[in-house]
Amino acid sequence: MEAVEFKVAHLERLYEQLNEVVVEQAKQIHRLETEVRRLSSSLSEVELERIRSTNARPPHYQ
Repeated sequence: MEAVEFKVAHLERLYEQLNEVVVEQAKQIHRLETEVRRLSSSLSEVELERIRSTNARPPHYQ
C-alpha cells in the first residue's frame, strides 16, 4: 500500500509540473500570436507604402 501511495504522490507532482508547463506555453503562444499580428500589420503598412511610392501619380493629378 505504501508503494501505491508513493506512486500516486509522484504522479500528482508530475501532473502539477505538466500543468505548469501547459499554462506557461499557453501564455507564450498568446504573446507570440499577438506579436505575429502586430508584425503582419506593420509589414502590410510598409508594403502598402512601398507600392504607393513606386506608383507615381500622373502629371495631371499633381
